[in-house]
Amino acid sequence: MLLPTPSRRVPTAVLLLAAGGASLGMGLLVPALGPLLVALALGAAVAATPWAGHARLAGHAPVTRVLLRSGVVLLGLRLPLGDVVDVGAGGLVVVVLTLATTFAVTTLAGRVLGVERGLTALVATGFSVCGAAAVAAVDDAVRARQRDVALAVALVTVHGTALVLLLPWTAGRLGLDDRQAAVWAGASIHEVGQVVAAAALLGPGALAVATAVKLARVLLLAPVYAVVARGTAAPDQPRGGPPVPWFVIGFALAVAVRSAGVLPTAVLDVADGATTVLLAAAMFGLGLGLRVRDLLPLPRGVLALSAVATATVTGTSLLLVLALV
Repeated sequence: MLLPTPSRRVPTAVLLLAAGGASLGMGLLVPALGPLLVALALGAAVAATPWAGHARLAGHAPVTRVLLRSGVVLLGLRLPLGDVVDVGAGGLVVVVLTLATTFAVTTLAGRVLGVERGLTALVATGFSVCGAAAVAAVDDAVRARQRDVALAVALVTVHGTALVLLLPWTAGRLGLDDRQAAVWAGASIHEVGQVVAAAALLGPGALAVATAVKLARVLLLAPVYAVVARGTAAPDQPRGGPPVPWFVIGFALAVAVRSAGVLPTAVLDVADGATTVLLAAAMFGLGLGLRVRDLLPLPRGVLALSAVATATVTGTSLLLVLALV
């Protein structure tokens, strides 16, 4: 299939962005699912219809990659370093150790369970960093099958949604104070939106703390990407590892710009919405290459791996919270 020329990519991008915007609206109706999973499902639904062969959708892959990478760059504008510092030394230690432990244990469990290395990397990153957005970001390094991306996104969304309900209830049973519960939520629940939902159940004082802790996890996306890229590199690739891609550098620069405080609130609000739309548009594009029948039956090894990842991120963060917060 011939790739679309630059002049033909613009209408394709417009269609994907429209689908991303629609997914954002639909996601607002079902907040627990989130717009990225909705966009992936919508793309898969379109893929099962004759519309998938439309000239404007055929050869969408290059456009999908650009939208995804642009969304990752703008994601950095959500991360003011001042808020991360306010988490405190104990909270930051909880974040770093939880992420490192979850990533390492999930990677090891993937080998034991016989899950493919690329799919294991997607699950390990999504469950340890920031859910579907992290899965989509490291897919560029892993070059996984679209089926694997869909599986990882679906599993991280389902587990994160369950934690929105279970974690506040468990925190109450354990007698955690508001700050401990908020740090636990931010350090363990997968999606930013899911953290906000859980914090709302914990109480008004928990929202700022939980969100800041979650942003500290998202900040570690760049180093995790580097680890994944090196770990999944081809055997004949130079030992120095692949070069840092432009969108990871852009992500770091966006964090610096946000932290400098030079952008007005109105611009940041627009960028925040654009980030979600871009990532949702990219997930819609990924869904266009997916056939639902390809997901079935769900591999038992991946289901077990996602359970291990969730148990590790929640258990490790809880023990660290009890010890340090």
